[in-house]
Amino acid sequence: MRFWLGGYTADMGGSASGIGMLLAGAADEASAGGPLAYAGEVATADSPSWLAPHPSLDVVYAALEHRQQVQAFRRTGETTFAPLGDPVAAGEAVCHIAVAPDGGSLIASCWGDGRVVRMTVDAAGRPSSPVLAPAAVDPYGPDAAPAEAGDLDLTAAARALREAAGEEFAHLVPDHDVPDETAGDEASGRPSRAHQAVFLPGGLVATTDLGYDVVRFWRAGATSLTPLQQVALPKGSGPRHMVWHPSGHLYVVTELSCELFVLAASADGTWSLVSGTPLGAGTLPGDSAAELAASRDGEFLYAGVRGSNTIATLRVRGAGESAAPVALVDAGVNWPRHHVVVRDTLLVAGQLSDEVASLTLDLRTGVPGRVRHRTGAPSPTCLLPVR
Repeated sequence: MRFWLGGYTADMGGSASGIGMLLAGAADEASAGGPLAYAGEVATADSPSWLAPHPSLDVVYAALEHRQQVQAFRRTGETTFAPLGDPVAAGEAVCHIAVAPDGGSLIASCWGDGRVVRMTVDAAGRPSSPVLAPAAVDPYGPDAAPAEAGDLDLTAAARALREAAGEEFAHLVPDHDVPDETAGDEASGRPSRAHQAVFLPGGLVATTDLGYDVVRFWRAGATSLTPLQQVALPKGSGPRHMVWHPSGHLYVVTELSCELFVLAASADGTWSLVSGTPLGAGTLPGDSAAELAASRDGEFLYAGVRGSNTIATLRVRGAGESAAPVALVDAGVNWPRHHVVVRDTLLVAGQLSDEVASLTLDLRTGVPGRVRHRTGAPSPTCLLPVR
């Protein structure tokens, strides 16, 4: 099986030279359990840190993070790409691209300045006409709206959970009930940091803002994004990436607090926070969560944790309204920036160890085993399976 590899080049302190190719077993295999091999560069680009495919064309979009641009690449051969059109300006530290299911638009998220940018995509796959969506509002800033009835009381929930856990396990409960000593000073200094967009059923879009601790919901229009609502997560949690579940729930992993939160929509379409849990008992101070992915059947979730360099496994509970930690295992790489699930295999990109490793998933427990295969790869930041 083949994968396109995003990576950091010299402008971001990395060793890649553009978009690369990874082989997992034979190129035409449908599984990824075979030996890994880095097959070289397929397109020269400056820090293409995130890659996203067009749904129907042989076109891949790259977030050129340092250049603050989105560049389309057209596939010209089995292992070659060429730029398609000119790069389009997005924003500072553009780090993610999501392409609409119909291929008519894309959304770029920018970590550096918090921008959410919609671009039109033409019939050939070229992006253009960037439109800046309305900025996020810090729910913990001086202009924050008061909490509404029905909002999840995280302070009360944390206290109750700590009491139920007892002294032995109370330390595992996030301290959302502990007063924030920094509250009130330099509230306006919190930066907005958009990090991901996900297209949801019914023409909706969800985006994360890691700096303002919010998940925002939008209506995707013909030429723009219309803001509908934003849901606040705990202050300082840092919502990073999301997974849409067939149950109708949206799972959000938080980079800074290493937690998983579950959001759901009510009958009238209003979204709210319904549950949350730590990723596991083995996360360490200073750890930062990265990617979130689901198993093939949606029963398990996998979150990468940088620092302690682990993969957290969580099992979906009930009708999808909650998840419970199962295990925290060695990722097999340094700084697991991104990972993908292919059947019974988890492929992990180790940004700082310059390698990709594969771990076999136990289909019964959902837990990844030890490293099965590994290969060197320059500063990998994104793994994109080739259709």
